[in-house]
Amino acid sequence: MSKNFRNVGIILLLAALVAFVPGGEAFSRTLILAISLGFLTGIGYLGVRLYREQQLMLSGLSDSRRAVLYGSIGLIALLIAGYETFSGFGGGVLIWLALLLGAAGAIFLIVREANRYG
Repeated sequence: MSKNFRNVGIILLLAALVAFVPGGEAFSRTLILAISLGFLTGIGYLGVRLYREQQLMLSGLSDSRRAVLYGSIGLIALLIAGYETFSGFGGGVLIWLALLLGAAGAIFLIVREANRYG
């Protein structure tokens, strides 16, 4: 139980620093940016690892299927980057979600077909 109180105290201390210390808001933005870049680096590393592990499967795909696979991955990256643009107008989130599900579905179908025997 004391561990929980300690953790809550740390969070309250950090919140007080951001709220009352001059420059605290800029520090919090910088910290969030650093954490976001860390996550993006991890996602990029995961992509490189998956690419290296699945080279045989990728080389077995036809050119058109490989183009759809890479295009779908690129579409997902663009959708993530442009979410704020889509959310800025009515129905934009639904269009964004439909495009995201379509790209994920294309990736799923291509990978499933490539891993089937026969």
